[in-house]
Amino acid sequence: MAEFSHVTVLLNEAVNELNIDPAGTYIDATLGGGGHTSNILKHIESGHLYSFDQDETAIEYNQDKLADYISNNKLTLVHNNFRNLTTEMNQREIEKVNGVLYDLGVSSPQFDDGDRGFSYRYDARLDMRMNQEQDLDAWKVVNEWPYEQLVRIFFRYGEEKFSKQIARKIEEQREKEPIDTTGQLVEIIKDAIPAAARRHGGHPAKKVFQAIRVAVNDELSALEDSLESAFDLLNVGGRICVITFQSLEDKLVKSMFKEKSSLPDDLPSNLPIIPEGIKPKFKLITRKPILPSDDEQEANHRSHSAKLRVIERIKD
Repeated sequence: MAEFSHVTVLLNEAVNELNIDPAGTYIDATLGGGGHTSNILKHIESGHLYSFDQDETAIEYNQDKLADYISNNKLTLVHNNFRNLTTEMNQREIEKVNGVLYDLGVSSPQFDDGDRGFSYRYDARLDMRMNQEQDLDAWKVVNEWPYEQLVRIFFRYGEEKFSKQIARKIEEQREKEPIDTTGQLVEIIKDAIPAAARRHGGHPAKKVFQAIRVAVNDELSALEDSLESAFDLLNVGGRICVITFQSLEDKLVKSMFKEKSSLPDDLPSNLPIIPEGIKPKFKLITRKPILPSDDEQEANHRSHSAKLRVIERIKD
């Protein structure tokens, strides 16, 4: 099998923040190239790690790479979307875990494999599926979704201010013939954005490609579902660590962490004692996100936008 080459971001920071119990049960919700999984396993003695990925390539690669840990019953690879944490744990009769780690976004092999259609740097069929078995792909979004829906995802998931112009150009082009490849889509996007705007802010197709990828893989809804499951699964003293790479994900994680670690908004301000039953069950470990060091950012340009947030369960 080809090398699943991926430089793991915030490798030690994220695993250290899990505060691992050598006898504990842990979830790596985003296996990828196995970087965080390998590091977690170094700290586990009698415990167990369940590592999830919906990408069959990642599962197959790590079955070989981490075969010794699997045979020694320290690691289970789970080929499923991380939104299904609870279902998979229930099937294994696991009621609680000591920590969950998320490393969100697209792994380097998915970007760098031109055939997967994630990148605007390669000309390939429009795909962008993290789970190659699902039906919805980027081709269907670009060629079949109505103008209004394209505008919505470009603006909401890509924060693209030229969403309407780009969606209109797509609509005009697909009436003539299907838009089959990433290269065709890049040219349509370039044509829709004013020349002055194209000279600033990186590649002109970056935001639209992000938006389509998020829509194809239902990334934000899956993350929200998964975090809710992780909160329920977590033991007292257990932690959830989340690494994000784009503002939409970070805003969602920050909001959910704040909600879980805060008192109710409608709590009277003059209460002399806060009843135990309404005190938060979680506390923030990171008031501000942990960022990659200057050295890491210099060595790995994909780490520039990374943010690590951590929360801990403090009561049942």
